[in-house]
Amino acid sequence: MLRNALILALLAATPAFSQEDGSGPNLVIEVAGATTGTVIIDLLSDTAPKHVEQIIALAKEGAYDNVVFHRVIDGFMAQTGDVEFGKSGGNTARAGMGGSTRSDLPAEFSDISFDRGVVGMARSQNPDSANSQFFIMFAPGEFLNGQYTVVGRVISGMDVVDTIAMGEPPAMPDRMSKVTVAP
Repeated sequence: MLRNALILALLAATPAFSQEDGSGPNLVIEVAGATTGTVIIDLLSDTAPKHVEQIIALAKEGAYDNVVFHRVIDGFMAQTGDVEFGKSGGNTARAGMGGSTRSDLPAEFSDISFDRGVVGMARSQNPDSANSQFFIMFAPGEFLNGQYTVVGRVISGMDVVDTIAMGEPPAMPDRMSKVTVAP
């Protein structure tokens, strides 16, 4: 009885979402389309401070609102964040080719492995070209390690990510209807 009470007390004291680098904050993505739900990403500001700062600024500006998931590859990743060409309701034929009006970012590579649920910044062949686009891993992709900047981890909502419409681009893409930042 005492042992069970101790276990319950320890569980109650444990935070629901642990932050490996303790950096926070969280990016909250409301997904709409055929898939609906909420995805919460722990942003790793200690790991990639410039990238996280840019993502937070774009989210606070509303730049990510109504941006489609334009490249979703089964067993690999779901990519979104093209605030220039990816707005739902517009011509998204060029989604994936744009960024934001903000400057591109220098790479902030780390030793964090691209495991399921890890969020990385998309870029061109130039390692210092990440801007606004990011991707969420469906499965491990160790071949990306040290090649792309890790910016966060999904801490809630991988079940939502798993059901995002597939395709390059998807015929009927799901979108981030609203993106906010929570402490």
